[in-house]
Amino acid sequence: MLNYIWLGLMLISLIFGAITGNLKAVTDAAIEYAGVAVDISLGLIGIMAFWLGIMKIAEKGGIIRILSRAIRPLARILFPDIPKDHPAIGSMMMNVVANWLGLSNAATPLGLKAMEELQELNPDKETATNAQVIFLAINTASITIIPMTVIALRTKIALENNLTGVNPFEVISTGFFASTIACITAVTAAKLLQRLPNVKKSNPMNKLSKAEVENE
Repeated sequence: MLNYIWLGLMLISLIFGAITGNLKAVTDAAIEYAGVAVDISLGLIGIMAFWLGIMKIAEKGGIIRILSRAIRPLARILFPDIPKDHPAIGSMMMNVVANWLGLSNAATPLGLKAMEELQELNPDKETATNAQVIFLAINTASITIIPMTVIALRTKIALENNLTGVNPFEVISTGFFASTIACITAVTAAKLLQRLPNVKKSNPMNKLSKAEVENE
């Protein structure tokens, strides 16, 4: 889908550039900002490597496991359809904490594993369960405690422009607040939509419950 979106944007730019007689300006801008993107990426490598190393040490030290155990009680509220001791709970909580700390490399395999385990509980493989939808909402609007990419970018800009008064870490509090509000909004919206009659009727876990009752 993203490939089609990018292709559409490129075609629209070329069409409007041709219509307005600014096709050369469009081409020049594309080439110029391609170079800018490379410069920014290369400039961030050192800073990102440093912070990812720090977070990797924290991960190996057991911080993710400690925090995931601390928020396990919240999982019972968010995912009531999942059995208490199911391994999906552990995978989901570790994924959530890894995202909080900005460890996307660690969060991705944990998220995939969690979805696989949730799919094992799903009686209808073509329809997502409420638990899968909530988990996706939490991942999409994840709380960010340490926005490493933003911090790295602000640090790079401050060093290049000799901005001694800039504190790259001052975005942590505002980023945490904004991402927390976004996450709460996403989960609340998903929970409210689950109450709609049509959505409730299509929930695979409800179908499973009815089938079990009929069998009994």
